[in-house]
Amino acid sequence: MRTRKLLLCSCAVVALLSAALAPAQTAKPRREPDVPFVPTTEQAVEAMLKLADVKKTDIVYDLGCGDGRIVIAAAKSFGAHGVGVDINPVRIGEAKENAKKAGVENLVRFEENDLFEADIHEATVVTLFLLPNINLKLRPKLLADLKPGTRIVSNTFDMGDWKAEKETTVGNENDEDSYLSHKFFLWIVPPRAGN
Repeated sequence: MRTRKLLLCSCAVVALLSAALAPAQTAKPRREPDVPFVPTTEQAVEAMLKLADVKKTDIVYDLGCGDGRIVIAAAKSFGAHGVGVDINPVRIGEAKENAKKAGVENLVRFEENDLFEADIHEATVVTLFLLPNINLKLRPKLLADLKPGTRIVSNTFDMGDWKAEKETTVGNENDEDSYLSHKFFLWIVPPRAGN
């Protein structure tokens, strides 16, 4: 009888552990991500942070942060604080692990959130590697939520009729293998009307 109780108890513990671990192993975003995960090249990360003129006093937000490499680089290279936002819990887990490995977890944080719903008002720099239609859809939020003077840098894709303040390229943008991560755009949030 005692062996049977012990066996039942062990089975119950295994079942509870399996149930607890299952969500972590099969974590899925609450909705499909707006863009597929395509990592920004190291050269592109450096170019984007340089174009944004990131400093130690900045708070860098990366919307659709993937594995966290942009905010981690901003923290590691410039001492800036950073926030990565991604809807995919797997990417957020990778980003947190990467920040820990880089020794910058005290300067960065990552949140699983929809980039259209995230609170971004404290950002002084926002980085994007999305798609043209997502940039356009996000533009009203950027203009409404960000303080005037906030710098926005996009990898590869522009924002339609909102002309960039600066553009830069690295490598060969006519590379047949990939046209991604060669061209970058910088916008500065303008003063509010009436200010």
